[in-house]
Amino acid sequence: MRLELEDVSKQYGTATALDSVSLTVEDGEFFTLVGPSGCGKTTTLRCIAGFEDPTTGTVTFDGESMSGVPPEARGVGVVFQNYALFPHMSVGENVAYGLRFTDPPGGVSRDERVSELLELVDLVGFESREPDSLSGGQQQRVALARALAPGPELLLLDEPMSALDARLRKRLRRQVKQIQSELGVTTIYVTHDQSEALAVSDRVAVLNRGRVEQVGNPREVYRRPQTRFVASFIGENNVFDGRVKSRPETGGSVVEVDEEEWRLDGVEKSPGDAVTFCVRPEQFVLDGGENQLRGTLIGTEFQGATTRLTLDWQGRELTVAVADDERTTFEHGSELVVGFDADAVHVVE
Repeated sequence: MRLELEDVSKQYGTATALDSVSLTVEDGEFFTLVGPSGCGKTTTLRCIAGFEDPTTGTVTFDGESMSGVPPEARGVGVVFQNYALFPHMSVGENVAYGLRFTDPPGGVSRDERVSELLELVDLVGFESREPDSLSGGQQQRVALARALAPGPELLLLDEPMSALDARLRKRLRRQVKQIQSELGVTTIYVTHDQSEALAVSDRVAVLNRGRVEQVGNPREVYRRPQTRFVASFIGENNVFDGRVKSRPETGGSVVEVDEEEWRLDGVEKSPGDAVTFCVRPEQFVLDGGENQLRGTLIGTEFQGATTRLTLDWQGRELTVAVADDERTTFEHGSELVVGFDADAVHVVE
């Protein structure tokens, strides 16, 4: 199924939850809505599902407007944040409940469809178990099987793993992605977890205050953020504001930032123009790089293959990620020189 949102806005009284959201999700795509709490992710999902009516704008499935079409007639499967399993029903009955409005796809019986789905989500033999006897991960998979029971053309997942621990989240998101790929069902996934969005998605839409800031594949959004918000929200980043000082004949631009002068590539601006650019923590190197700065070490975090350094520079915090070496020690309060090359920056709006 191909999904389109065109200029969708949603207002609650004087509060604007969505502001002219336009998105296209291709057939079979795993598409993620990511952003901070209150940015409009869940409201967008609810407008797609039919639980909310847009104040303005249109939602179309394969070119057909969904205006006035109730949720049960949209052919959409939904997995909620709290799973919403029925405690008085067994696992098998919960999954079968997804077939209350339609016959199972493929001409199979309801029992056969339930068995197929429990095998798909690796819960064979759990048919008679009660939901309360299951772990959080098992309940999440039951909810997924129930949503898939009618064979929906569109699957909506509203932060389905937010209550799970980090290790289980990683394992289950791989399972969900594998199941989605096997079935080829168009999927909209909502999360506030940037790493999760980057890990599972074909494409990502970053939302902020009810508006779409950027849409792209995970690498594009991470490496080439289009706005200051995306640069700051998706992964760690160091964002600088400066002014172009000159355009030397040797190439690039000389940019002045807090009395430092750095040569940067990719700055298509004239002398005197303001410029905002970002440098990812992993782009910095100790005692190297074409553009250097000196900062005071105020924090370290061991993260396995890398050590995360927090520096105080000109009264602001910078984050630097360096390869961990047990022979290297960092003393709190010491001064460090770090640098980055001219082509390691990305200019944002």
